[in-house]
Amino acid sequence: MNLNARAARRTDFLIAHALERRVRVVDVPGGGRVVDCGVETPGGLLAGLDLARICMADLAEITLAPGEVEGIACPTIQVATDHPVASCLASQYAGWQIALSKFFAMGSGPMRAAWGHEDLFSTIGFREDADAVVGVLEGRSLPTAEVIAHVAQSCRVAPSAVTLLIAPTASLAGGVQVVARSVETCLHKLHELKFDLSRIVSGFGTAPLPPVASDDLKAIGRTNDAILYGARVVLDVTGDDDSLRALGPKVPSSSSRDHGEPFADIFARYNHDFYAVDPHLFSPAEVAFRNLQTGHSFAFGRLEPAVLARSFGTEGA
Repeated sequence: MNLNARAARRTDFLIAHALERRVRVVDVPGGGRVVDCGVETPGGLLAGLDLARICMADLAEITLAPGEVEGIACPTIQVATDHPVASCLASQYAGWQIALSKFFAMGSGPMRAAWGHEDLFSTIGFREDADAVVGVLEGRSLPTAEVIAHVAQSCRVAPSAVTLLIAPTASLAGGVQVVARSVETCLHKLHELKFDLSRIVSGFGTAPLPPVASDDLKAIGRTNDAILYGARVVLDVTGDDDSLRALGPKVPSSSSRDHGEPFADIFARYNHDFYAVDPHLFSPAEVAFRNLQTGHSFAFGRLEPAVLARSFGTEGA
């Protein structure tokens, strides 16, 4: 199961529907291509769904569903996967910071499996040799030839074999692909808690899609809040029940000392330093484990609709 090859096929679908998806393909001098999903083109909800599917190596069903926040209609991003570790941690997790000259973006997608330098790959495996790589960037400016060359060298491919898709956080497509990380955020928290990830068979998650914010910093706050205070994740697992009972209270975002405020306020309090924020905060609001062997279910955490409404700027009549 080659993650990059799967993502490449889904990328070809997006490019074939570029006009309808309101995205633009940019050929980069020296080789490689960029798919702009919201920097200099509008993008949209459907582009965001494709972007999220590509980010998960097309190993998940990702859909829009009805929802609400404090009685006000709000779309929900729904994710279902039978390959949670591969799709979420080997592909979707934004574990590659790409910073060159004046360019900066958070890198995710299956190109990370070809790069393979993150510590978590020593635990989860899924490193791969690829003939071509696909990456998803959360950023405000289009990747340059220098960026393409850097990714190519890091992944041991030619620049012409690199495809990067990008959307800002403060865009429709960018918001969708970030909020589609409900299951991924949960798995990463479990990885940090030393849970045996091989026990996770399937994952399902939902999270509310916030309105597009006026700038990327505010959008980072809203999209984080969608997960921290609005995401619900259900994991089908194997193994014993006692470990689930013991671990469960540590998994949701409510286990963090920073829980309870909009992320923008927390972030400002720490002078916009992600690494100063309590790492236990980054998890879904609610997490449920369903044991496929014992038939028992365990649920932890709680939604915080009032915090979401404050973050999203939701006002009723």
